[in-house]
Amino acid sequence: MNYGQIYYTDIANGPGCRTSLFVSGCTHHCKGCFNEETWDFSFGHEFTKDVENQVLESLKPSYIAGLTVLGGEPMEVVNQRALISLYRRVKEKIPHATIWIYSGYTWEEITDKENARCHCEVTDEILSLADVIVDGEFVEEKKDISLHFRGSSNQRIIDVGASLKAGKPVLAEQ
Repeated sequence: MNYGQIYYTDIANGPGCRTSLFVSGCTHHCKGCFNEETWDFSFGHEFTKDVENQVLESLKPSYIAGLTVLGGEPMEVVNQRALISLYRRVKEKIPHATIWIYSGYTWEEITDKENARCHCEVTDEILSLADVIVDGEFVEEKKDISLHFRGSSNQRIIDVGASLKAGKPVLAEQ
């Protein structure tokens, strides 16, 4: 997997100060996407174990609220398989850090075990490790710059743990 950028003190993509990893590769190709260059799976830099270690190290200070993974598309199957190690290590070694994932796929698509486009052998584990998923493609006609942590009004901020328990999407409290 490749990544386009890492911001180590990001305040735009989730609550508090966060490390944000922008992965490469996206098949949605949303009109008006703010990060078109990351549609290409080979864009940017290789996500190596050293890079993973740097991301993990950046999460250690108590003022860092967590990790946000966006893109590109973190829930593309190839990206899920590359990111699972990072998610496991964050939950094991940095218990205060929350994990936010931005996906153009909807909750319903991600949790549909028959949807090979975004569900694979590690998807359920990723969901068990994630705290929040911001779901849904960016829709330029629904763009709203007043929204917190999302670009268009169709996107939802989903509490993953509550949603897994309920068996349906539960919106996160803002």
